[in-house]
Amino acid sequence: MARIDLNCDMGEGFGVYQLGNDEAIMDYVTSVNIACGFHAGDPLVMRKTVQMAIKKGVAIGAHPGFPDLLGFGRRAMRITPDEAYAYVVYQIGALSAFVQAEGGKMTHVKPHGALYNLAAKEPSLAKAIAQAVYDVDPTLILYGLAKSELIAAGKKIGLRTASEVFADRTYQQDGSLTPRNAPQALIADEQEAVAQVIKMVNEGYVRTLQGVDVPIQAETVCIHGDGPNALAFAKKLHETLQREGIEIRAVV
Repeated sequence: MARIDLNCDMGEGFGVYQLGNDEAIMDYVTSVNIACGFHAGDPLVMRKTVQMAIKKGVAIGAHPGFPDLLGFGRRAMRITPDEAYAYVVYQIGALSAFVQAEGGKMTHVKPHGALYNLAAKEPSLAKAIAQAVYDVDPTLILYGLAKSELIAAGKKIGLRTASEVFADRTYQQDGSLTPRNAPQALIADEQEAVAQVIKMVNEGYVRTLQGVDVPIQAETVCIHGDGPNALAFAKKLHETLQREGIEIRAVV
């Protein structure tokens, strides 16, 4: 039986009440990646999101990003490997404290936004991130773009990794995501997005914007939780995967 983890980025608001659909979406995902205060989130939101995740029984991961609140972590910053290492250790540590205080367990780390995209292509940055995760806790699972430098770096250092694919993003022939500022970067049609996930999970291929099927490993699927139809889409994808006989469970 095919198996997939559904993950969602969460805790990306400010103030304890600014959590949007996070709690409701947790009914349809198996893992959550919680912002750690650099690109979004704050201590109140981090604590509340951890509490909700523990209550819902979903796997909890840190979602470290660039220190870029105004740009939501989506603007590339030129940083050294030493800086990347320190940023990631700092943010994992911050979320880990809340998880520990609430009696939970952190399972994984998934970089956010521009940090994630740069680490997919730059070996030195990928190595620094992987080293940071390993040094904090070598049992943590490193989430990264399928076929990326980040997955390669995690495997090399001895971490468990989870190759991530995206429901609502289009792909290029090298397996990379179409940049967000490019035409047709996002898949707006829910049925098309669901079909893309089913193809990746069942067949191990993704249809690129160029119309070519390229191989891809799908161990976890990202659902973006900040869109206007995020909750409805999460429910639709979850139900479709179940009808297809695909097991939905966390990587752990």
